[in-house]
Amino acid sequence: MAEEEGPPVELRQRKKPKSSENKESAKEEKISDIPIPERAPKHVLFQRFAKIFIGCLAAVTSGMMYALYLSAYHERKFWFSNRQELEREITFQGDSAIYYSYYKDMLKAPSFERGVYELTHNNKTVSLKTINAVQQMSLYPELIASILYQATGSNEIIEPVYFYIGIVFGLQGIYVTALFVTSWLMSGTWLAGMLTVAWFIINRVDTTRIEYSIPLRENWALPYFACQIAALTGYLKSNLNTYGERFCYLLMSASTYTFMMMWEYSHYLLFLQAISLFLLDIFSVEQSDKMFVPHKENGHMLKFLEVKFGLNMTKNFTMNWLLCQESLQAPSQDFFLRLTQSSLLPFYILVLIICFLSMLQVIFRRINGKSLKETVTLEDGLIGERPEIIYHVIHTILLGSLAMVIEGLKYIWIPYVCMLAAFGVCSPELWMTLFKWLRLRTVHPILLALILSMAVPTIIGLSLWKEFFPRLMTELMELQEFYDPDTVELMTWIKRQAPVAAVFAGSPQLMGVIKLCTGWVVTSLPLYNDDDLLKRNENIYQIYSKRSAEDIYKILTSYKANYLIVEDAICNEVGPMRGCRVKDLLDIANGHMVCEEGDKLTYSKYGRFCHEVKINYSPYVNYFTRVYWNRSYFVYKINTVISFQS
Repeated sequence: MAEEEGPPVELRQRKKPKSSENKESAKEEKISDIPIPERAPKHVLFQRFAKIFIGCLAAVTSGMMYALYLSAYHERKFWFSNRQELEREITFQGDSAIYYSYYKDMLKAPSFERGVYELTHNNKTVSLKTINAVQQMSLYPELIASILYQATGSNEIIEPVYFYIGIVFGLQGIYVTALFVTSWLMSGTWLAGMLTVAWFIINRVDTTRIEYSIPLRENWALPYFACQIAALTGYLKSNLNTYGERFCYLLMSASTYTFMMMWEYSHYLLFLQAISLFLLDIFSVEQSDKMFVPHKENGHMLKFLEVKFGLNMTKNFTMNWLLCQESLQAPSQDFFLRLTQSSLLPFYILVLIICFLSMLQVIFRRINGKSLKETVTLEDGLIGERPEIIYHVIHTILLGSLAMVIEGLKYIWIPYVCMLAAFGVCSPELWMTLFKWLRLRTVHPILLALILSMAVPTIIGLSLWKEFFPRLMTELMELQEFYDPDTVELMTWIKRQAPVAAVFAGSPQLMGVIKLCTGWVVTSLPLYNDDDLLKRNENIYQIYSKRSAEDIYKILTSYKANYLIVEDAICNEVGPMRGCRVKDLLDIANGHMVCEEGDKLTYSKYGRFCHEVKINYSPYVNYFTRVYWNRSYFVYKINTVISFQS
């Protein structure tokens, strides 16, 4: 049975030999063609096992250490354990506050089924609106976290907030582990995985937003996408056996499905991946029958892209407000300086150029009718023939092109920059490809490639350790403090003084914090995947425009608002980008400011509402009564009975 375990042999059909001599020679040739499988020596098997064991141990350890580092850093940054619950919750800003508030609601529900029903038929968040919060806001992470918290008995051991952020930090550990494995699979050495993790942590300002917005959907989703990338990389490898291929396929399917559940914008990323796989199928002999049907495209996202790329112009407040967000701007010069200082960008460009040119070389060979090799050896120097390399080159170019236009996409692109750069400098194949082009003669190219694949990452690692490790330790030693007494006072006043049935109106970011910290109903939310919510946000923002008291009153009462909160930070905003302040965008949309030559200017006979309402004169006092204020916030009760004063 030993002969049956060897690789299948392709036998050519021959005509029946006419002589016994021919028969004998054919028989001998056939027997000689059958390879005799040789068993690997025990010391070789031990070396392979030791390599895999050490690599897996390093991958898991890297993930665990990163998760512990995030936890320690978060504690130091916010002094989290010494805070009251309200002060902890205020650290969740904007849309992060909304997600965590629903986690709290699930824990308060009498049963899991009842909690899910209240979220899918939610009328206690936005006034005059019943929403399916689970579907619309992708609340599957909160559902899973809440059921795990109660099912595991963690409610008797740990506070809900620590359980929640602990899961997210744990997922970030899985994230870097998956990047480690991907780089290891591509290069063949776990040294590449270590370098990937080092670059990821050092450049974490550009690789993740976990430090500032823990509950963001991307922090839950991208670890699963990284697992899918690792599985896809293994699946595309030419030398994978049947069992490994099945495992990679199952892992790829499960992680893709989970990724789509966790993030409402996952289909955009999967669309780019599908393009990469499609081009891979065109450029290589690898057959790829893959993942999915994209979700229905969001109309406002397409309109945004039209304006972003200059295909259309608009005075619409929402579109211009989105275009002014820092995360949707082109990357700044500091972004490139940071990546260069950590040596990531230079090595990434080097690796990308070599892989891309090798890929083009392979494509031209195929166009000219030359067949690709079934197995590529180190001596061939053809790294561009590997399907997984072609896929990653195409994918990183697509992501990088978008990141050059929209800076927020760097959090998706840079982790794979770390992985690709680390793979390249640790890969003898990449160096051998370069030496083939240079026609290196003086030194044996294979020997030099092996030496460089060990020496270069070692030198990089030592330099990174010397320069950046002391900085990381300093960050962990520094005790920072999150101090926002005005917001704490506002939330305390609402919980003590406002009626339970009250509805609050204000900026969407502040409304998210109110929903989390108090549970009161609000008029708008900091979410941008729903047309009605976007229109609400624009209407409520009119409190910072040059509109009459009557106009603002009609807008607020149309949403059944009982209280209005005016923020000094928005009313007196002096942002560096003129034309991107909220009040400027409102003036452009309302025709109170000239945006382009030829625009008609409509002069408003009213002052800016947020200023005028503070003066307490008619007609403003007829519609609004100030009931609370501090240095940052002014709260007005919206009068139900209007009494005009002379």
